Amino acid sequence: MATTTEPATWATPRPLLPELSLIAATIAYGSTFKIVQDALGRTTPIGFILLRFSIGAIALAPFAIRNGWRRRDGTDGSVSDATPRDFVRAVVLFGVVAFGGYSLQNAGLEHTSTSNSAFITGLFVVFTPLVETVARRRPPPANVIAAVALAALGLFLLTGAKPTLGRGDALTLACAACFGLWIYLGGQYAQRFDPITLTTLQMVVLAVLSVPFVLVDGIGHVDGGVLAAAAVTGVCCSALAFSLQLWGQRYIEPSRASVILLFEPVVAGIVGYFVGERLGIHGYIGAAVILTGMVLAEWRSWAQRS
Repeated sequence: MATTTEPATWATPRPLLPELSLIAATIAYGSTFKIVQDALGRTTPIGFILLRFSIGAIALAPFAIRNGWRRRDGTDGSVSDATPRDFVRAVVLFGVVAFGGYSLQNAGLEHTSTSNSAFITGLFVVFTPLVETVARRRPPPANVIAAVALAALGLFLLTGAKPTLGRGDALTLACAACFGLWIYLGGQYAQRFDPITLTTLQMVVLAVLSVPFVLVDGIGHVDGGVLAAAAVTGVCCSALAFSLQLWGQRYIEPSRASVILLFEPVVAGIVGYFVGERLGIHGYIGAAVILTGMVLAEWRSWAQRS
């Protein structure tokens, strides 16, 4: 795992711009859960990843070539002290972790609802501080322990108050763990590398990792609807939203960023409601408990830095 480094000193953007960039990214992520779920009815989960991230990488490649891979400060043109080897390692690890998260999320969406997937994925806000705790070799604070307990209770209620998780919910929970690590890594790498170039090559890694699975399992039935979904998610949710998120994480710590990214399951839940999905009384209580746990997990850090 990458070691924790102190943020470099860079020119500070206008107030709230980093936060707004993360919110814009979450709107893109959350509003497309249903689009992805519909596409997965006709293509394989890994096949959709190949389509989505190939399109995203192609769309962003010209900007990555122009920018180069080092992070540059817009005020005086200073660059990070990272080496090419550092960048290659970062791209590979970042891409592998993202591949784990997205493949598990897509597989889970085949067996659970849009709303369940969105709220369970949102548990990354609990996993992110846990990853930071391991990286810094410090025990979790009391608020994180309480948040984990609340999140577990909320998940129990959200999934029907059953003693076991359904297949789709369990896969999505594993996805949330991957995304917790992914957000932490994003906070580290955003300090050293250009966000657009890092995003582009991360998507290349995702596409390359998909190829062996597609060769074995096939890609499914690719029609106009699947291609449209891949194009929307590839350009809006990958090329654009990934870049916005990494740019925002230059100035916002991973744990605080994860709180802002909680807006994603809220957006997805709203979309799910309007397309006719209902969670039921236990589900809505569970979703509220999960959101409470998410906020509690980061409340101390959020309050100190607000």
